[in-house]
Amino acid sequence: MKQHQFDLLSHEEEPGLIIAGVDEVGRGPLCGPVITAAVVLDPARPIPGLNDSKKLSEKKRDELFDLICRDALSWSLGRAEVAEIDELNILHATMLAMQRAVEGLSVTPDLAYIDGNRCPKLACRAEAVVKGDSRVAEIAAASIVAKVTRDREMAVLDKEWPGYGIAGHKGYPTKVHMDALKKLGATPIHRRSFKPVREALVLVD
Repeated sequence: MKQHQFDLLSHEEEPGLIIAGVDEVGRGPLCGPVITAAVVLDPARPIPGLNDSKKLSEKKRDELFDLICRDALSWSLGRAEVAEIDELNILHATMLAMQRAVEGLSVTPDLAYIDGNRCPKLACRAEAVVKGDSRVAEIAAASIVAKVTRDREMAVLDKEWPGYGIAGHKGYPTKVHMDALKKLGATPIHRRSFKPVREALVLVD
């Protein structure tokens, strides 16, 4: 397998700079938390095969998840629960979850690369990187940690709330999910601030 080439490597221009990559999973789903991860890679222990988590198979993500957790200098998860998403809106809840992930790192970064076009307020310098999970190794690692964590959590929620197909669609508004919402109504893990959930509740009522 050809090693993915990352085009944003500013830490090579500033030796010794501690870089954190930050990414999220779960902004679009109708249920469950938004999960974020922050990862500081160890330059002395490179992890081959890093890439945008969406471009990797589930098996490869699981393998890389274990390697990242073992070999990174530091990694941390952040999250915002459904109640926070409904109260704050998904954008602000995501920024809060990113703050929590960075604050949870055991190593204080000098710079955090944030996937996307917005940065949360952090104690360190932060830079937004559009499509960062394909451009920055640290963000790619964070995308893998966040996705594997959330996917596994959604498999657990599927057992707690059967009938919605959550393990399959991970909470996204697929036809299976929408049909189940209309038939069964919303669960406590559904985001009532999201229009499809509100509309399904009206139909159930």
